[in-house]
Amino acid sequence: MSTTSPALGGLLALALLGACQTPKPATSVKSAALPASPRPAEAPLIWKNEAFALYADRVEQGPHVARAVSRTELTSSYQSPANAYQDPRITFKFSLNGTDNEMAPGQDHRIVAIPRAGSTAVETPVLTFGQQFVDKTEVPANTYLAPNTPLTIRLDLRPVLAAFKKQGYFTTYAGEKLYAQDFKGVFVAGNTAPLSWDFANLAGKQELELKDPDDNGIYEVTLVLNQPAAAKTTATAWKKTLNTDDLPQYSSDYPLPDALYNLALEEARRAVEPDGTFRTGQEWAGVWTRDISYSIILAQAVLQPKVAMTSLLRKVSANGRIIQDTGTGGAYPCSTDRMIWAVAAWEIYLVTGDEDWLRKVYPIIKNSLDDDRQNAYDAQSGLVRGESSFLDWREQTYPRWMQPVDIYQSENLGTNAVHFQANQVLAQMAERLGEATVARQAREQAARLKQGINEHLWLAEQGYYGQFRYGRNFLSLSPKAEALGEALSVLYGVADADRARQVVARTPVTAYGIPCIYPQIAGIPPYHNNAVWPFVQSFWALAGAEVGNEASVLESMAAVYRPAALFLTNKENFVADNGDFAGTQINSSNMLWSLSGSLGLVYKVLFGMRFEPEGLVLRPFVPQALQGRRELTGFRYRNAVLDIELQGFGRDISTITLDGQPLPDATIPTTLTGRHTVRITLKNQAPVAAGTNRVANQFAPETPAVRYAAGRLSWAPVAGASAYQVLRNGQFAARTTETSVAVTPAAYAEYQVVAVDGQGLESFASEPLVVAARPAQLVQLESGAPKSGKLYRGFSGAGFVEISKTVNTRLAIPVTVAETGLYALDFRYANGNGPLNTDNKCAIRTLRLGRQPLGTVVLPQRGVAEWSNWGFTNPVLVQLPKGTHTLTLSFEPANENMNGEVNQAMLDYLRVTRVE
Repeated sequence: MSTTSPALGGLLALALLGACQTPKPATSVKSAALPASPRPAEAPLIWKNEAFALYADRVEQGPHVARAVSRTELTSSYQSPANAYQDPRITFKFSLNGTDNEMAPGQDHRIVAIPRAGSTAVETPVLTFGQQFVDKTEVPANTYLAPNTPLTIRLDLRPVLAAFKKQGYFTTYAGEKLYAQDFKGVFVAGNTAPLSWDFANLAGKQELELKDPDDNGIYEVTLVLNQPAAAKTTATAWKKTLNTDDLPQYSSDYPLPDALYNLALEEARRAVEPDGTFRTGQEWAGVWTRDISYSIILAQAVLQPKVAMTSLLRKVSANGRIIQDTGTGGAYPCSTDRMIWAVAAWEIYLVTGDEDWLRKVYPIIKNSLDDDRQNAYDAQSGLVRGESSFLDWREQTYPRWMQPVDIYQSENLGTNAVHFQANQVLAQMAERLGEATVARQAREQAARLKQGINEHLWLAEQGYYGQFRYGRNFLSLSPKAEALGEALSVLYGVADADRARQVVARTPVTAYGIPCIYPQIAGIPPYHNNAVWPFVQSFWALAGAEVGNEASVLESMAAVYRPAALFLTNKENFVADNGDFAGTQINSSNMLWSLSGSLGLVYKVLFGMRFEPEGLVLRPFVPQALQGRRELTGFRYRNAVLDIELQGFGRDISTITLDGQPLPDATIPTTLTGRHTVRITLKNQAPVAAGTNRVANQFAPETPAVRYAAGRLSWAPVAGASAYQVLRNGQFAARTTETSVAVTPAAYAEYQVVAVDGQGLESFASEPLVVAARPAQLVQLESGAPKSGKLYRGFSGAGFVEISKTVNTRLAIPVTVAETGLYALDFRYANGNGPLNTDNKCAIRTLRLGRQPLGTVVLPQRGVAEWSNWGFTNPVLVQLPKGTHTLTLSFEPANENMNGEVNQAMLDYLRVTRVE
């Protein structure tokens, strides 16, 4: 957790050690801005908190200083503390095939990596797979992990191998069967580099694979911990070397923001590939839909519209649909945030006025939304399903029990805000193109999404939205805040004026910025979890400006400027605990959306640019601590070039002129041509004071693992928990301080348990556990369709059925139910076409009763070539009258995935469960 020491000079320990102290309770801070009066012979102080200070010409963080030598040159003394004082307590667990399958979440092995006297190496005892080992060695004060410490980890895998030999498979702690023919290796995951908790990528890391050199069932691996050679560093100086004079030039009374603007301009130019597309980051080649789209919205539509167009068109499939980035379970429709492409395309049109562009992108957006409405929209809740927008690393923001199919089933704030705006965009495009029916339907869909978000995701007590609804047949709302979604709900008008003000004032923010989620997830290393992303911070600044919250705007600007100045590049992310770039799982310099966010602070916050169909509206927002004169010259808007002068502070305009004449409605007309001068004077009146919710960076309790036996639910005690909440069918049922509770089997019930700590922070709900008096009905599919001849194992009945784009494209499935009621229909399936965390081969089908669509069935990837790894699809809830019905499972045009060629799975049976 972040230190909360009030003295800036006392941050030496934080900066060097990343030390943790007991956090102060959450507080509401009315304003973090300090008077802008200069200290003697020094540049004025703009903003300061317990972690760092921002001056007109520099950033100070403990002993580290970043300074603007000029508007085109920066220096920094920052050094990452990542390798300086590492904890010798190493936690880890083993993994078969790169899956988190040894022990329940929260149960890890621990070794204290302090060598014995006379040795420099550490070795574990021989551990047995599935049996927790905890080294209880006391760690003396001021004792740290020595550089280059060899750690040998030894594992007895003989129980697993014996199970393979005896019965052909090993049953994991979760009851899943891993067949001998699918076994690829055993790996180790953990908390200290080169270990990582990134299970999904373990199989590709040979250095983390254990080997059996003696062929005796004892596997081992030796790792070198805390390697100084692996310490990440950044430059100590930056000086402009590229010519960016053709891009808008910015100057003000503040040397540091000016220099950071020029740094971002130069990095924007470096982010263009020879083929005319954007490079996502220095370490990220290729074009990513969400990255380029958010970057275009923040700044690149203004800065480099031709590159923006080329990049967006690169993310269109052969059938004229927006390409969803690869990700969870084969991505689409587990991930559905591709529609941010539509918002970016509209931004380009508003900036350029290019009618040919409008006509080109309109059918792409319409067709993509049409498919999404069939594949991902939930008619009952009014929400769209799918993964949190940009938070596409499963364990980083979801409970570890959630499989890709569970992520598809979830309904997330940020992704729903994106779809709301995409439908708004489609409506505006359709109106301009004379498509009145499409426009009406899109506005109606947007209204349903808005209603669904405000009805199902709003947390009235907290004053902001929850991150997502999740579960199986019954969903509950996670109370975690999700920064990007909160910002988009304000910017796009999902929240009404009162709620928007609450969202900005009450969403938790930490010392180094607004974290992607809050509170953090225990046991998951920083990346989306326990991290701040500058591009998200920039959207948060836009949200603050939208509602007139000066404290939030200035806090956000400081949180964007600090890392760019200290690191001398626009990094992808940094650790929320200590503000360091080196502690996250993956990072990159010259990150497109980070640099675009920095530029967006100038264009969209300070100068307040709003691109509308009627013209460029100017609504400047200048915090009082940044008052003064600033200029933006050579700014291209459609067929005009603008030189804009801005004077004063606040958000209310005193005067605004175009070439010396008053400018009606502060709007530059779309018909303007040639070069012109705009002068704006603000009233020097601060907005009504509003607060921000500054909190310590805290971690929620671990998720309970719940069992059922003999009429009782039970679970192991969760560290830090003071009470437990029991959910029944997604609703609160009981609260207890015990670790078990009696339940009575009824017709059907799904139970979950939430751990709550003394501060009221909640864990994720445990995996839904069904307690039912009657079993589900199983319909063996091979009884009505040719069974596959493939030699896969683990199926039930007499075999299984293959489905693909050419095999069994339509299955007729007779189902008889004894009673009228609400039934959950799902399929036991296998999909070995790819890993859980990437690729694009999620299979998709449409389930119908006669011609009536019942829902989409999603069959995500479950592991590379793991065709004997069986799981369940998402449940489709449907009212069925008593009697016999014929269901059809079909491959329809909307069911195309992002691969286009492989859309395949194996089906074992249909499960029919009465839930009401």
